[in-house]
Amino acid sequence: MIKFLRYVCFLLLAFSGLKIHAQSDTIVLKNQDKLVGEIKRMSKGVLTMETDYSDSDFEITWLEVLSMSSEQTYFVTLTKGYRFESKIRAEQNEHGVIYLKRVDTSWVKVPVQDVVEFKAVKSNFISRISTSISLGYNFTKSNNLSQFVVNGTLSYVGFKWEADATYNSVVSKQEDVSGTKRIDAGLNFRYFLERDWFLDSNASFLSNNQIDLDLRTNLRAGVGKYLVHNNSLYLGLGGGLAWNNEQYLTAQGADKNSFESYVGLEFNMFDMGDLDFFTRMLLYPSLTESGRLRSDITANLKYDLPLDLFIKIGFTYNYDNQPAEGFLKDDYVFNTTFGWEFN
Repeated sequence: MIKFLRYVCFLLLAFSGLKIHAQSDTIVLKNQDKLVGEIKRMSKGVLTMETDYSDSDFEITWLEVLSMSSEQTYFVTLTKGYRFESKIRAEQNEHGVIYLKRVDTSWVKVPVQDVVEFKAVKSNFISRISTSISLGYNFTKSNNLSQFVVNGTLSYVGFKWEADATYNSVVSKQEDVSGTKRIDAGLNFRYFLERDWFLDSNASFLSNNQIDLDLRTNLRAGVGKYLVHNNSLYLGLGGGLAWNNEQYLTAQGADKNSFESYVGLEFNMFDMGDLDFFTRMLLYPSLTESGRLRSDITANLKYDLPLDLFIKIGFTYNYDNQPAEGFLKDDYVFNTTFGWEFN
């Protein structure tokens, strides 16, 4: 029994030592406020810090940090796609510099604006996962129209790659009118190369009875490059090849199986206070169907609220110049949802 108690005491002391070490990071803000805790990451222009004296993490605008000291090692991403493990010491004086120290090297001075993001190396699997869910509901009494919207995301960011899954559905019902149902989902994988190049692959699925589409399955793979990539926004351009399979709901539409090329543009601006704007535009010229051209556009404006809550306005547009016979060439969805995210 005595040996067991000694063992328990040893474990408690060991974990206490780990906790003390984890809470030894320090930041000083430009208003001279000082915080001591564990610096977890800096992403999208926001530094996240965990402290013993708060149940929730502190989120501080990166450019408001005057100085930072930490004994941890971080995965660091710089502009032009440079990625490596490094110690970090920040001194944002009038020149705005940050010091990085890679393994077995001396401290190197880097401009603050060149630091895109960094994350603690010891972060576990759960800490690298981000997820969100948002819901929306509309009802109009005059025509008994009801609409229910569900949006969900799940993402994981590693050192050299990232992956995410998305789900969006809009279901509308109206008295004496056939209901509408639109569901789209996607799986994305991106592998980062040097100098802001990346390999991109995606599987997307769309079902939409407004355009007679039972299921469209699109698999694409290609290469891209960030034209702009910093801690306030990024702009990426890419292209490649895609396989497209379509199954229709009625006999009016003949099922299709084709190959396409694609070009895509992706833009994300997040240095706007609590606002975050994201848009992706994809253009698909067909390689096997003469003259066919499709396009998909997505745009989201998100406003962050306290307690990890948010309001999001979303817009999705699909265009096909050769739709199923008797159906429109384009379709769009505009919705507002209220949600929660874990990051």
